[in-house]
Amino acid sequence: MEVDLSPKLAKKVYGDNGGSYHAWSPSELPMLREGNIGAAKLAIEKNGFLFLVILILPSPHWFSVGNGVAGIVLPESEEKVLAIKKGDAIALPFGAVTWWYNKVDTELVVLFLGDTSKSHRAGEFTDFFLTGSNGIFTGFSTEVVSRACDLDENAVKAFVGNQSGNGIVKLDENFEMPEPKKEHRFGMAFNCEEAPLDVDIKKGGRVVLLNTNVLPMLGEAGLGGDLVRLDGSAMCPPGYSCDSALQVTYIVRGSGRVQVVGVDGRRVLESTLKAGNLFIVPRFFVVSKIASPEGMDWFTVITSPKSPTFTQLAGRTSVWKALSPSVLQASFDVDADTEKLFRSKRTSEAIFFPPPN
Repeated sequence: MEVDLSPKLAKKVYGDNGGSYHAWSPSELPMLREGNIGAAKLAIEKNGFLFLVILILPSPHWFSVGNGVAGIVLPESEEKVLAIKKGDAIALPFGAVTWWYNKVDTELVVLFLGDTSKSHRAGEFTDFFLTGSNGIFTGFSTEVVSRACDLDENAVKAFVGNQSGNGIVKLDENFEMPEPKKEHRFGMAFNCEEAPLDVDIKKGGRVVLLNTNVLPMLGEAGLGGDLVRLDGSAMCPPGYSCDSALQVTYIVRGSGRVQVVGVDGRRVLESTLKAGNLFIVPRFFVVSKIASPEGMDWFTVITSPKSPTFTQLAGRTSVWKALSPSVLQASFDVDADTEKLFRSKRTSEAIFFPPPN
C-alpha cells in the first residue's frame, strides 16, 4: 500500500483578528479521504467569536484543549450554552448550528474530527455560515430576505451587510454573551481529563475511553476514541485494531517516536511526533510509539463507536502468550530454549511498558 502516512500539521483556512481555523487536507493525508474522516482545528483568542456555523457532518467529534463557551442548537431544538473545559469531548448530530466564544486570556483550541460520508468531498468537512460576509443571506435578494423575515429593506441591509467578518471576529471587551448553564452539559460533553481511568500503568501510561457508554450520540457516526497519556520514555508496544478500525491520532502534548508496519510486513512509517501533528494508522496496520523524556499525550478517533479492540504483539496480554510452545517454535523456526526465552519476557507488563532501567 503506497501511501504517505507521515504526520502533518494543519494549514490555515481563514481567520486573523480573534482567531483562526485550520484544516488537514486529504491531498496531504490521503487516508482522510480513504477513511471518510475530516480533521480541523479552531484556535480562538480572548474575546474571539466564531459565529453561527452549521457543520454538515453526522456527529462531529470535538476535543477541547482549552476553556471557552459553545452555543449549540440541535435541529428543531432550543439553544444550549455549554462551558467548554480543557479535555472535553462533544458529539453532536447532523446539521447542528454552533457558535464558539473565548472570554479568558488563554487560547481556546478545539479539535474537530468526524465522518465526511455526507460531505461534498470525502475527507473534508462541509460547513456553511448563516451570517457574515459569506453568510447564506448574502446570496439571496433583498426581496426574498425581506419577505422571509418580515423586515423592511433597511433592516434587511443591516442584518445582511453589517457583519463584514468571515467566520471569526473579535468582540468588544464589554460585550455580553450568554452565560453557560451547567445542565446543558448533560449528555453532550464528557471530560476525558476528569473521568475515571480505564487503564493506569505505573510509569507507563493512562487511558480514558470514549464510546457510546459515555456519549451515546457517538453511535450515530460510528466513531469512538480515547485519550492516552504516555509517561516519559515509556513505550506503547506494537499492536493493531482487530475490529478493522481506522485510527486518526492528534498529538496533544509532548513528543515521541512512531513506527507503523503494513500488512505486507514492510515498515511504512518511522517518524518523530510533535504536539499539533496528526497522523493516521490504516486498518490492520501495526503501530508502536515511544515517548520522549517529557512524555506524550494523544487523542485518537477510531472508526468504531464501541471500545476499540486491539491485539497486542508484546507483553502479558500479547497473542504470543496464548499460543502453544510448539506452535511458536514452528512459526519462528527456533529451538525450544529460544522459545522459552521469548515466552519468559514481558510476563507482567501489558499495554504500556515503563522505560528500561
